[in-house]
Amino acid sequence: MSQLLRQLSAPLALRLSQVGGGSSSRATNPIEDGQRQRQRQRWQHNAAAGRGQRDYDLVVVGGGIVGAASAREILLRHPTLKIAVLEKEPKLAMHQSGHNSGVIHAGIYYKPGTLKARLCVEGMHLAYKYLDEHQIPYKKVGKLIVATDEKEVGLLKDLEQRGIQNNVPDLRMIEGEEIQEIEPYCRGLKALHSPHTGIVDWGLVTQHYGEDFKRAGGTIYLDFKVTKFSETQDGGSADYPVTIHGPKPHQTVRTRNVLTCGGLQSDLLAELTGCPRDPRIVPFRGEYLLLAKQKQHMVRGNIYPVPDPRFPFLGVHFTPRMDGSVWLGPNAVLALKREGYTWGDINLLELFDALRYPGFLKMASKYIGFGLSEMSKSAFINLQVKELQKFIPEVTEYDIERGPAGVRAQAMDLSGNLVDDFVFDRAVGSGALAKRVLHCRNAPSPGATSSLAIAKMMADKVETEFSIGKSC
Repeated sequence: MSQLLRQLSAPLALRLSQVGGGSSSRATNPIEDGQRQRQRQRWQHNAAAGRGQRDYDLVVVGGGIVGAASAREILLRHPTLKIAVLEKEPKLAMHQSGHNSGVIHAGIYYKPGTLKARLCVEGMHLAYKYLDEHQIPYKKVGKLIVATDEKEVGLLKDLEQRGIQNNVPDLRMIEGEEIQEIEPYCRGLKALHSPHTGIVDWGLVTQHYGEDFKRAGGTIYLDFKVTKFSETQDGGSADYPVTIHGPKPHQTVRTRNVLTCGGLQSDLLAELTGCPRDPRIVPFRGEYLLLAKQKQHMVRGNIYPVPDPRFPFLGVHFTPRMDGSVWLGPNAVLALKREGYTWGDINLLELFDALRYPGFLKMASKYIGFGLSEMSKSAFINLQVKELQKFIPEVTEYDIERGPAGVRAQAMDLSGNLVDDFVFDRAVGSGALAKRVLHCRNAPSPGATSSLAIAKMMADKVETEFSIGKSC
């Protein structure tokens, strides 16, 4: 019998071992010893449950930073639960979580009193604590938001008041000479200095969340693209009323409850259980430029423009990276597929779906000039030099080249408004798909900085929605 169990549990052990990236944090995890034994017991239970049968108390769909952080937090709170994460890619953090600027934000921009503002500031403090405890490399390079004319100075003062009300630590207004003490090559009339803004590899952080989750006894299934949710029809329907299907033969799991954190696919996942498609996810690609190595010394920390309130994006900025490179940008253009990182990445069905959406048509007509400008900058990168030279005049068109890109899952309503808050959704009805599946349809930026704070909120939400922990 023991030999049979070892044979059946081997594929699960192989699947778990596929999640890697970054150094291990075993030495700093205080819950490790007792939970290793529970992990082995759960693997044995899964193997003994039958060939291909996988049953869980909770399944989290989506292995980005929000999904991974939420699964980790829920399992740390409730270590006796059997929880799994389903990720359609071969590793965690393949999309938004691994294709971003890498900035640890301080919470300056967001409207005081909002959930987004609170989660960002709380998340920043939690992030630095986590990075220190797990010895994940980061740099507190700071950030300057620079006003280059009198109009921007007025807007900058408004930002300062927001930051103060949001309890952004050590935020201060500085002027010309002080600007150059922090950024010797930067020019501006005034600037907001945020010394606690930092940089990190958020993809690596997500891998660490996944490792924490596995050590606590969780299971991660990679290459598991969810194609269908159904009500369980066999003998396990009472205990595990929801069955989740993948595209491969016998690729199913059964579960009591489901939380989806699908990012770029979040509206499509919601639709699978009968929810409406609104708000719709419209993908916007942000393309970065790279600063030449001989000019990288000119940028010490993050240098941002004062955001123009007429437009929905922050504008071109200078962002140092952990590897020493400096990214410039990004712009914002419509991606031609949901995971389209270049102009050559095209999915006609996904593109048509975005273009015919009434909300997108209304937004496009409102920002048509801005959109055409961004597309022009994408085609001719030298057009961005003028914006860059407002801050560092020494940067020329010969100092830049095309760099990486990311795609933002922008939730949009039917009126063309960009959804800037969290959206949770459940299907209507009395069946298992309505009562047992909760969708997080929008986790607004900065999701990475806020991830540990968001995870606490998610765990609270799951406990309430599914009555988890009340009978323990």
